[in-house]
Amino acid sequence: MAAGTSNYWEDLRKQARQLENELDLKLVSFSKLCTSHSHSSTRDGRRDRYSSDTTPLLNGSSQDRMFETMAIEIEQLLARLTGVNDKMAEYTNNAGVPSLNAALMHTLQRHRDILQDYTHEFHKTKANFMAIRERENLMGSVRKDIESYKSGSGVNNRRTELFLKEHDHLRNSDRLIEETISIAMATKENMTSQRGVLKSIQSKMNSLANRFPAVNSLIQRINLRKRRDSLILGGVIGVCTILLLLYAFH
Repeated sequence: MAAGTSNYWEDLRKQARQLENELDLKLVSFSKLCTSHSHSSTRDGRRDRYSSDTTPLLNGSSQDRMFETMAIEIEQLLARLTGVNDKMAEYTNNAGVPSLNAALMHTLQRHRDILQDYTHEFHKTKANFMAIRERENLMGSVRKDIESYKSGSGVNNRRTELFLKEHDHLRNSDRLIEETISIAMATKENMTSQRGVLKSIQSKMNSLANRFPAVNSLIQRINLRKRRDSLILGGVIGVCTILLLLYAFH
């Protein structure tokens, strides 16, 4: 009886290892399919920027069929492996001997971890593939809309060209505005830092002026020159900012 149950356990382990090996091979092929899908999508997307060809980004029908077939096969293998793990769990509950049961539970947990890893990898790869395919469908729809505009009348073509030029102009304007804002923020930080330093110097000078009244007039002249320099610097920054904005929206 013990020999029979031991053979049953070994048979379950053999089935689990065989299914795990098959799943490992299937997942490698599945991952390669998704990777090749992503790379060909990128190459076709770059090529279509300079081409008016309206063919799909990929040979979608054949690759989609291959993807669906492999996904079904992997799901079936995962289901079979889950069933084998369930049988192994049922066997461990009926093992009886505590020491033997602990060893069986350790083996079962290892197979469960492998199953969990394979399931996670499969769902992650499948989700990436679906995201790439949705992006391709969206890009194909946009491309068809652009091609329909280009294939229309001369007025539509002219409008399309103007729209594309305006789009590029807006992108350049956004970039210039972001650079201007970055420069302004950096200038603000520098001015804040300089203001702190000047306040520290001014406090020291005021303390010196209180001690030496003869220096008070010199400090006042320095303060007047500092205010004048601040006004000039603020005016220059304001004029530069206005000129950049005018150039960006010209």
